[in-house]
Amino acid sequence: MASRTEPSGCSGRGGGGAPGILPLPLLLLLLAAAALIPRGGGQNLVTEDVTVVEGEVATISCRVKNSDDSVIQLLNPNRQTIYFKDFRPLKDSRFQLVNFSNSELRVSLTNVSISDEGRYFCQLYTDPPQEIYTTMTVLVPPRNLMIDIQKDIATEGEEIELNCTAMASRPATTIRWFKGNKELLGKSEVEQWSDMFTVTSQLLLTVGREDDGVPVICLVDHPAVKDLQTQRYLEVMYKPQVRVLQNYPLQGLTREGEPLELTCTAFGKPQPTEVKWLRVDDEMPQHVVVSGSNLLINNLNKTDNGTYRCEASNAVGKSSADYMLFVYDTTATTEPAVHGFTQLPNSAEELDYGDLSDSRAGDEGSIRAVDHAVIGGVVAVVVFAMLCLLIILGRYFARHKGTYFTHEAKGADDAADADTAIINAEGGQNNSEEKKEYFI
Repeated sequence: MASRTEPSGCSGRGGGGAPGILPLPLLLLLLAAAALIPRGGGQNLVTEDVTVVEGEVATISCRVKNSDDSVIQLLNPNRQTIYFKDFRPLKDSRFQLVNFSNSELRVSLTNVSISDEGRYFCQLYTDPPQEIYTTMTVLVPPRNLMIDIQKDIATEGEEIELNCTAMASRPATTIRWFKGNKELLGKSEVEQWSDMFTVTSQLLLTVGREDDGVPVICLVDHPAVKDLQTQRYLEVMYKPQVRVLQNYPLQGLTREGEPLELTCTAFGKPQPTEVKWLRVDDEMPQHVVVSGSNLLINNLNKTDNGTYRCEASNAVGKSSADYMLFVYDTTATTEPAVHGFTQLPNSAEELDYGDLSDSRAGDEGSIRAVDHAVIGGVVAVVVFAMLCLLIILGRYFARHKGTYFTHEAKGADDAADADTAIINAEGGQNNSEEKKEYFI
């Protein structure tokens, strides 16, 4: 009989044959595990990435765990040796040795530039050699931060454009706007030139008189710089703000025979060039003395009643403030419900300006002041007319109701029926002209 001999490489059995070997899958697993075991006594290289601002100093460190005195070297992105142990083959004096030992190679790089950015390699001479890399990132702060304003001098209510530009930064900057302490929203555009970025932010701002002298700030957010900002102060022109002050009497009633002194104050940008007094809807009394911004009436009388207006103007426009005068009898002791200043605001924003407890700021087309005494008289007349109307209506309705008694068909109460009542009536139909009617 023929016999079959199994190849020894395929047999896993012992006995009288060749010694058994490991199965192929198990062998591959063991080889993979052995490849994961580091050579050189279990040494491991460690490093970290570096971020540095252009022009500053970067430090690169290659460290060894479980060192066995193997040689460490550092290479640049072009794989040129910077340091081999403590020796520097590369002729770049910006690289300086900070520390060298069996477990660390630490090197500094001064005056870092964009060209220095990239991967740096740490190598450990073991069997086989080990290598890891660190990445250097170079930040470039923005340059020439500036604000460009559309108009150096603006007029209240006008919309102006401001642009803030941060040039040549890396990465791109973030621009924020502030007016005083209030943050505003702008619109930014980014342009890239090679590896650098230029950012321009646009701000549209409607200015008022309250913005005059307020700083507008352009603030940059960038990892390479802190608190980088620039600012421009707003210059806003606005029409005058006018107020009328009563100098005498300081308080109380304006009575016949007493003097009245008023002063008109006006403030604007530019300062008002003309201040004048006039009487609304009437001529100024001849005995009124006007001297610049002052108005004086030495001897008040009833004919002085009316509204007196102070007008002020500058290059931007004209504004006014009114004073309503009501002269009381010399015996009057009651304080008036409404008396004196009746000024109207030029705009809603002007309500925030000044102490308007006695007056309200007026515009060129301010509303004509109304004498409240006349209004009170009109209301009294209307109330009296309504009372009279109620009395007349009451009498009218009272005359159309009640009981009526006549002399017709006397004796009807004793009659048996209607025909008998008519026959028995005194005078019958012949005496109809003598019928009388009584109203109770």
